[in-house]
Amino acid sequence: MSCLKDKFDRYLNDVALSEGGQAPAEPVPAGVDLEAFAALRKTYPANMASSLVLPLLQLMQQAKGHLTESDAVFVADYLGVPAMQAVEALSWYTMLYREPVGRQVVKVCRNIACSLMGAERLIAHLEKKLGIKAGETTPDGRYTLLLVECLASCGTAPAMQVNDTYHECLTEEKIDRILEELP
Repeated sequence: MSCLKDKFDRYLNDVALSEGGQAPAEPVPAGVDLEAFAALRKTYPANMASSLVLPLLQLMQQAKGHLTESDAVFVADYLGVPAMQAVEALSWYTMLYREPVGRQVVKVCRNIACSLMGAERLIAHLEKKLGIKAGETTPDGRYTLLLVECLASCGTAPAMQVNDTYHECLTEEKIDRILEELP
């Protein structure tokens, strides 16, 4: 089994080098599926490696649950792009988590439109209902409550996102129903 993995690793390195990239200097992080990385890479033109930073970080996060700076460096090495490009993506996007999160990630918009429509009141309601402050995870690992700068839903403010689902025109009652329906 180890020999097959070694051959596969050499193959991936050869592919990366032949496509203008470089062999990853970082060891492969636990849970990362290099076959999935290679399959995704094949869907992009060789000269567009930098466009793969975000999709590969998302793929890695799906496998690991959250990302570290060394994960970003691994992605950069794999693609042959500057490490700063992947580290910046990790720090910029609120959809990428730098620490473990709960099974249900609740992101509440706090930008001007949502604030004018009562976001602070809804955040206080969520903190009380979940028993945590923004930025925390419940002790049972079910919920993480995050504040985000904008969910681009200004016309239907206030808004929140639970995992990949948007919820708009929120009230305390609507939030309670949403939370009750979550698995």
